[in-house]
Amino acid sequence: MTRAAVQDCAVAPARTQSVLVVPAMHCAGCMAKVERTLGQIAGVASARVNLTARQVAVVHDPAVTVPDLVASLAHVGFEAQPRAESAEPVSAVRPLLAPLAVAAFACMNVMLLSVSVWSGADGATRALFHWLSAAIGVPAILYAGQPFFASAWRAVRHFSTNMDVPITIGVILATALSFYETVTGGKEAWFDGTLMLLLFLLAGRALDAMMRDRARAGVDALLRQAPGGATVIAADGAAAWLAATDLVPGMVMRVAAGERIAADGTIVRGASRFDQSLLTGESVPVPADAGQAVLTGTLNLDNPVDVRVTACGEDTSLAEIARLMAAAGQGRSRYVRIADRASRLYAPAVHTLAALTLIGWLLAGAGLHHALVIAISVLIITCPCALGLAVPVAQVVAAGALMRRGILVKDGSALERLATVDRALIDKTGTLTYGRAQPDPASLDALGQNEAAIALSLASHSRHPLSLALAQALAARDMRTVPLTDVVETVGSGLSARYGGQLVTLGRPARADGMAAALSIAGEPVRVIRFADHLRPDWCEALARLAAMHVPCAILSGDNAAAVAEIARTTGLPARAVASPADKQAAIAMLQRGGAKVLMVGDGMNDGPALAAADASIAPGTASDVGRQAADFVFTGDSLLALPRAIAVARATMRVVWQNFALAIGYNLLAVPLAMAGLVTPLVAAVAMSTSSLVVIANSLRLARTPR
Repeated sequence: MTRAAVQDCAVAPARTQSVLVVPAMHCAGCMAKVERTLGQIAGVASARVNLTARQVAVVHDPAVTVPDLVASLAHVGFEAQPRAESAEPVSAVRPLLAPLAVAAFACMNVMLLSVSVWSGADGATRALFHWLSAAIGVPAILYAGQPFFASAWRAVRHFSTNMDVPITIGVILATALSFYETVTGGKEAWFDGTLMLLLFLLAGRALDAMMRDRARAGVDALLRQAPGGATVIAADGAAAWLAATDLVPGMVMRVAAGERIAADGTIVRGASRFDQSLLTGESVPVPADAGQAVLTGTLNLDNPVDVRVTACGEDTSLAEIARLMAAAGQGRSRYVRIADRASRLYAPAVHTLAALTLIGWLLAGAGLHHALVIAISVLIITCPCALGLAVPVAQVVAAGALMRRGILVKDGSALERLATVDRALIDKTGTLTYGRAQPDPASLDALGQNEAAIALSLASHSRHPLSLALAQALAARDMRTVPLTDVVETVGSGLSARYGGQLVTLGRPARADGMAAALSIAGEPVRVIRFADHLRPDWCEALARLAAMHVPCAILSGDNAAAVAEIARTTGLPARAVASPADKQAAIAMLQRGGAKVLMVGDGMNDGPALAAADASIAPGTASDVGRQAADFVFTGDSLLALPRAIAVARATMRVVWQNFALAIGYNLLAVPLAMAGLVTPLVAAVAMSTSSLVVIANSLRLARTPR
């Protein structure tokens, strides 16, 4: 068992963790079966499925080998393999697209032929239309039904069952009986109903798979923040570039200004400032010199430094954040436990109803053909299509409505969780605030016309964030540049130039709290231009709406205490500063243990584990890649009104979902007795099933109207 073949790490002194990829898992029933099977193996302490990633993490004794785990899953119909670190993620939706397209195309064409039969076509015309329907329908059904046929076969050949078994039986029997009716010149064939059944089932499964594909990329985006390697300095002074996977503790990396650090380490030579905003949320660059620790993914801003590696690969702080996010993602499986219990009961119940119907009609003296037609009608009419669409259709409609208001829904199931939140934790930098420095208007007002022009001219020569913000603010005041000569930018100090023979500089002030720049013109007093990170628009109304919705808020930030305290005073929110990624995750876990449903709002890499661990999470569009990937929702505008608006839509969505469930269950309570009584043909059963699905869809479309 190699490191490339399976991820093993010491979980306890006598136990190992192995991660297996199980591509065939697609529902709560599959997840429960995998966990039960592995949990019954002697020596297995726990098995946790991450349904989004289609993986299972197994904690087991060393005596239990990976082949043992794989063989146990194979025995119940699930092919598995150890997770390879370099393996590409398996798309959940891609295998469904072609079957869905084929089912849709064939269904439209066969329905056109069926309209003529329904309209009274008889004799040779009806027979021709039935043969044309068979020519289109049979190949399309065999192809489009493959996802269900394969799943059902895996279950049956291991003497088990799942929700796809009754679907497969109904589809195959309806197709076979329709073909028999076509060959014998019968009056009815049900290719259209069978294709419609597959179309709606595939649509519901594809919608669910699409959401899962979007939700699983957070850890990958996080790990991409680390550079691919570093320049390593040997004892004899020789320099060589090594890939990050080849770094080992004790090596010395030379990190240039503008370069990210490839491994955790301690500075041995040099001093610089480091941008740790992606890791800690700290908005102000942090100075560090010899003897101080620096972290993977941190950006070196000013000067080259030599860093001795202390942790690399999976031992770095960045990898630890990735593990926290992955563990939080596995915890989300609790939201499908109800569906799991339903799936265990569905297949046996449908089989029993169809078998009792067949036997009952045979005992009543009906012929085998007639009894079989009625049993098929029961199988079709009990198809869980409306129940299957109750959630994903409502989610998609709500997601579209939110998108039109600038809120992107990345995980449809998060609408359910967002509807229940009763606490909100909000990061400061980039979330409550813009996350970018802006000059204080009072500082700009204090500049004279000539001073402002010189400041604009100097700032326009630099790509430093403060210079860019200053240039943008002065340009917005219709200032114009003046000619400068001998412009020089010194990393860590600032800009210098000559204007009319006089030395002018724009750089770091000798002493200032927070973010500031000093403008110096020979013979004139130094002007200090202060910068601040301003609150987002509508913050007051947004917080008031959240309070009215019984969602109290608090600030949870990795930024420094002074900056957080200032925002806390302005907003009146309780606040915690200097919180690490693990601190944020622990704060959420503590609230959840107390029964709270937590909404996390954050933007940085340091917020990734918290965003993944919270019951629901939202990130601004300006967030880091990790923040956007880990969050369930992303709002693209500046206004914080996106928060109460998203919660309002989520709560409305859940009301519609419960209405959809009531409609679907009511349909079954009415339709199943009629089918068992022989009052429904397979075609009528398919139409009734489709009608119930359309009613669910129509009810969901009411969510297209979003609150302001």
